[in-house]
Parts: sequence; structure tokens; C-alpha cells
Amino acid sequence: MSSTPQHQSMVAETFGNRADAYVKSAVHAGGPDLAALVAALQAKGAENLLDLGCGGGHLSFHAAPLVGQVVAYDLSTAMLSAVEKAAAQRGLSNIDTRQGPAEVLPFADASFDVVATRYSAHHWRDVPAALAEMRRVVRPGGRAIVMDVFAPANPLLDTHLQTLEMLRDPSHVRDYSLEEWQAMLRRAGFQPQAPQSFRLRLEFTSWVERIGTPAAHIPALRSLLSHAPAEVKDHFAIEPDDSFTIDTMFILADAP
Repeated sequence: MSSTPQHQSMVAETFGNRADAYVKSAVHAGGPDLAALVAALQAKGAENLLDLGCGGGHLSFHAAPLVGQVVAYDLSTAMLSAVEKAAAQRGLSNIDTRQGPAEVLPFADASFDVVATRYSAHHWRDVPAALAEMRRVVRPGGRAIVMDVFAPANPLLDTHLQTLEMLRDPSHVRDYSLEEWQAMLRRAGFQPQAPQSFRLRLEFTSWVERIGTPAAHIPALRSLLSHAPAEVKDHFAIEPDDSFTIDTMFILADAP
């Protein structure tokens, strides 16, 4: 089943209303995953790249100097407008934008050397459908790159992470584990390489302000964090001000 129009509308509205905040977000603007992206593109050149669920455009901004053309693709027209403006300010003339859902891509088969996505897939209602579309539009010998938050394999930690994500942002669907990601990529026809994992600290106040978390949910988030079991507090490095740290990943997957 592909994403319902209702879910798509929720995602587009949520992020469209906060487009400038995501373009300007220091959390999204840099990080070791983007450094890994740059290294991968430098190691193997690409004529073009599709940034799937581009959000604030930071993947596109890092890729543009290294490839011939970038297509920044997102559900939110407001987000795409913000990316266009930021790209012009940066002098990046090879970034084009297209609007639509991840599960139905308006591109011909074998259109791209690289399809990459960052911090978007946990909002997709049907990740296998989106991965099948990614495989369809990647040329033989091309690559998929997936960067996202990933869920710990431990069910207790997983449950706390998903609850935090949903309370903070009702458009959240699921953070998948590394094992789930590798299995889904294989089923889609990719050959995933060993994942790289990183730790990302989230300052609580900016984390909720960036997405516009409903005011009634903020006390619930703070309560969940402050009353978490010791095992949860240790893994997520929960701080006295409710800031915490999550796991992120970089997976490079080859298209035979």
C-alpha cells in the first residue's frame, strides 16, 4: 500500500510550515553522514543524483559541487521553494526541484546514477514501495544511499524512541533498525554494504521548536525522558535539560 493522501498531506503541511527552520538547522546542515556522502561521491563520480525527500536541501547542497545535476524531490512545495532560494544564494545552479511522494517517482527507469535520502524515510508510510521505486530509477551499476535515524534492536529502547518521535512529530511513521534496513534494501534488489553508524545529540528546546511540536505534547515528552528506566537514560544519554542522543546511519547500496 502506498502512502495515503491524508498522510502525505500531513507530512507536507508539517514540514512546509517549518521550511526555513530546516534550511537553517545546524543539526541538519552538517554531520559525519554528509562527510561520508561526499567521500562516496568523490570516490565514484556521478552524472546525476536524486535527493529523495530533500527537506531543507542539505544533501543536495553537499552533492551539487560533485555531480553534474541534482534533483531535489519532496512532498512539500514550500520546502522546495526554500531549497531553491538557498541554492541560488549558494551559487548552486545545477539543483532542480520536483514535487511528489517517495512511493511514486515521476522519472523514467534508469534515470539516475545515485538516489540518496536523508532524514526522510522515517516519514514514508510504505518504505518497501519507495525502495522499489529507487531501484527502478537507478541505472545498472548505480547506487542508493540511505541516511536516517535508526532504531536500536533492543525492544525497550526501540519503543521509547518511537514514542518520542511520534509525540514530537505526529507525521512520524517508524525508525527502522539496521537489520531491517539491510533486509529491505536486499528485497528491493540492492546490495547493501556494511552500514556506518553515528551518534547525534539533540538539544531539547530546538528539537521541538524546529518542527513546531504541539504545546500539549511537550510536557509528555519531558515526562517520558525524565522517568525513563536507567537503561534507556544510558543509551540515549538523557541530560538534565532533557536533551538526548540518538543513533544515525549511512548505508551505501549498489545496484547490480
